[in-house]
Amino acid sequence: MRLDAILSRYGYCSRREAAQWIKRGRVTVNGVVAKSPSAKAELNEVLVNGEPIEFPDGLYVALNKPLGCTCSHREEGELVYDLLPQRWLNRGDGVSSVGRLDKETSGLLLLTDDGAFVHALTSPKRHVPKVYEFECSAPVPQSAVALFASGELLLNGEKTPCLPAELEITGECTGRLTLHEGRYHQVRRMLAAAGAPVEVLTRIAIGPLTLAELNLAPGEWAAIDPAVFA
Repeated sequence: MRLDAILSRYGYCSRREAAQWIKRGRVTVNGVVAKSPSAKAELNEVLVNGEPIEFPDGLYVALNKPLGCTCSHREEGELVYDLLPQRWLNRGDGVSSVGRLDKETSGLLLLTDDGAFVHALTSPKRHVPKVYEFECSAPVPQSAVALFASGELLLNGEKTPCLPAELEITGECTGRLTLHEGRYHQVRRMLAAAGAPVEVLTRIAIGPLTLAELNLAPGEWAAIDPAVFA
């Protein structure tokens, strides 16, 4: 691949700006300072500012989403993308979240520039489990455990009932809920239907990835291996 195409594809600069980056000695190929933006090289031969090309095989990142951030590229206010390095947002395929968390929900969010990865994890056929911890404004009734597990709960405005979900009540107004699908505001709507409106909601796991093991503070991110979802 041409050096200017590499710099552009991986978000370092535009193809037009690549000539200046190379002129300033910021790019080396096999340890030799590059001279021309049209020169070709393999990704593993290239260093930019002394560092290898970042995420050459695709960007896969886990983020601990803080409260108040929106999973959108267009809405006003603070966005999850404001927490990421600009070079990631400049990558040729763009960066998007794998599903969404609403503004008032915190916790584990995956981000990638791999559209196939997004589709694989959000496909209704996959049923990737997602675990949430919640605190409600009213006690969670014990009857909700069987109701959620039954696969018979029909939410307002829905034509099909929710898939069976595992509810664990951990306190009078707290608990943990595991979903195998992703409907609009599903946790909040399910608990509201059970008479326990959610006040605090955090996603703590997606498939094999857990927020605790990743040890991320709000706003922090870490690279992940997409193969864990294979």
